[in-house]
Amino acid sequence: QVQLVESGGGLVQPGGSLRLSCAASGTIFDINDMGWYRQAPGKQRELVATITNSFNTNYADSVKGRFTISRDNAKNTVYLQMIRLKPEDTAVYYCNLAHFDGARWADYWGQGTQVTVSS
Repeated sequence: QVQLVESGGGLVQPGGSLRLSCAASGTIFDINDMGWYRQAPGKQRELVATITNSFNTNYADSVKGRFTISRDNAKNTVYLQMIRLKPEDTAVYYCNLAHFDGARWADYWGQGTQVTVSS
């Protein structure tokens, strides 16, 4: 089993910055992707950014140039640095880990952390 614990959400003014962290624990296989997804009220959960264990990254168009995903493999931790935040970035942000156990991919989710961008 894998457990994911997120931190770093909060209230920030438009144009401000926040940094989210997600620490993974448990049995984690070497081939894995970590990422951030978000869900705004009344909307479906959407991809924000992902990063592979070899540090290849992928971003939603809406956050390119403003958000940066990174990871520390030694700590099994993924980060999301968010700058120039906009009200439309308001959502619950979920950490995700997907790893390959040799036979199949398995998905795990954190409990979510609220990010609110408002003046």
